Amino acid sequence: MLFGISSNTRLFLFAGPADMRKGFDGLSGLVINKLKQDPLSGDLFIFINRARTLIKILVWDQTGFAIWHKRLEQGTFEMPLIDSSTNSVEINRQKLMLILEGISLKNIRSRKRFLYKK
Repeated sequence: MLFGISSNTRLFLFAGPADMRKGFDGLSGLVINKLKQDPLSGDLFIFINRARTLIKILVWDQTGFAIWHKRLEQGTFEMPLIDSSTNSVEINRQKLMLILEGISLKNIRSRKRFLYKK
């Protein structure tokens, strides 16, 4: 992956298919209007197209927006189970890496770990 993600960064996966023609302003609009989040928060906002072959990640890095974009040449990105009544799901860094690497989310079991909550 091209950027580091700190342990306190939240990652939000948009539940619906996203129009990959959208740029900084269009994706920021989805974050505000559909996800009801602040695009300037420093959180990562993940968008996948209908065919699940393209992914865009929008992030504000204190000086401007950045978009990370990936196109698969073969196969599709797997979407986690998302409640149909919501517009997004919060995922962790590990799940994002599994999605990007094409590892099946259904077969993964995480072992119990301590998680410090403030």
